[in-house]
Amino acid sequence: MSTHSGRGGGGGVVGAIRADLGRLHGAWMELAFPRQRGRGHSVMGKWKPETLPQKIGYHVWSVLGTIGLLALYPLTVLGFATRYYAVKLDSTRTRLGIVGVTGVAILAWGTLTVVAHLRLPFDAFLAVAAASLVGVLSTALAAGFSKTGGRLVSVLFAYPFAMTAIFLPPVVAALVTPSLEGVILEPSYDFAIWILDTILHVGGLNEWLRTNFTLEGAAYAGMWVGISFPLGWFLGIPIALADLVRPSSD
Repeated sequence: MSTHSGRGGGGGVVGAIRADLGRLHGAWMELAFPRQRGRGHSVMGKWKPETLPQKIGYHVWSVLGTIGLLALYPLTVLGFATRYYAVKLDSTRTRLGIVGVTGVAILAWGTLTVVAHLRLPFDAFLAVAAASLVGVLSTALAAGFSKTGGRLVSVLFAYPFAMTAIFLPPVVAALVTPSLEGVILEPSYDFAIWILDTILHVGGLNEWLRTNFTLEGAAYAGMWVGISFPLGWFLGIPIALADLVRPSSD
């Protein structure tokens, strides 16, 4: 049994981490300097600084990138963990197409709308129908951006609209269905308090929100739309980093 990889640290988990960090650092360096990534077998070779100002700038940029990797690599590992499920969903979207994915959304939220029409007052039915329409449109937009846009467009728009399609219709249904309040709205209220007391505590933003807004009625829908976009970015950015470091075909 060979022990080369164990001695050299070039195989297994350690080797994979070193390769990932090298790719990330190379991508960072290439933002400011030419020919930094994957130049080992290139005729042109890797660009190196020659003058003193170039050397200073090069090393400062390299150090900044190394510090940034301390934050970026854990996100990349998260991207590896979540990419499997994202790829599964994307393959489903590819098989069904934008029309097919939209059709599934119409079937799901359309069923909710029909149930609301049969069991709820007309005003409540209209609210559920409007929320379902938003859910269908968000699904179509998510599928469209994922299909036609590049990596950046998918991160900025496809993932957030997918989150909106998941969160918004059930919240609006809970607004008009008292039996759902304890399941959806009360946990949403507790979650909002947690966000205000932790994430939004910096700079007194939580106090400003408490002074100017009241979490009731349509504000719940606005809250979850607001959460959908940063949550979509939080899921999309690690997956994009994972694709950058280790493409799906690797």
